[in-house]
Amino acid sequence: MRDPHRVAVLISGRGSNMRALVEMARDYEVVLVASNKPAAEGLVWAHERGIATWAAESKGQTREAFDRQVSAALEDHGIGTVALAGFMRILSPWFVEQWRGRMLNIHPSLLPNYPGLDTHARALAAGDEAGGCSVHIVTEELDAGEVLGRIEVPILPGDTPQSLEERVLAAEHALYPRILNEFVNI
Repeated sequence: MRDPHRVAVLISGRGSNMRALVEMARDYEVVLVASNKPAAEGLVWAHERGIATWAAESKGQTREAFDRQVSAALEDHGIGTVALAGFMRILSPWFVEQWRGRMLNIHPSLLPNYPGLDTHARALAAGDEAGGCSVHIVTEELDAGEVLGRIEVPILPGDTPQSLEERVLAAEHALYPRILNEFVNI
């Protein structure tokens, strides 16, 4: 049986949410940071802190072939919970099934509003009064799983997608570790 307190974080870039998850862990331990980008900045940060890392280039492989490699790495490290944190790849149905109910994602909108990309620009274009972030269970449908927590961030006069993104990212760093600490004890 998988231990839900052993967490892997999947990243594609700098890993700012991964850092927050590592730094604010109470009821879980991040034991692996994995990436589809071998040069991802977040891998260096994790390695410097003694966290195991794994990376492979996903380009040139089918989605499922790559996901099978990731899943094998997760199994090798005894992972029980997967946290997607800026992992910019859509997962195969096979992978989602393997980790069903044990995989979370942070998304920079108040789901169900604005799944996918360009969330801040879309919120501004719609004239929304608030943006925000959501942590949800990962399912086959993009950003459509059960929402476990959200933080609303007011949209201010003169906001740009970049200024809203900065404030939402700060909210993500507070929300994700809190929800993950709760989730591993369910």
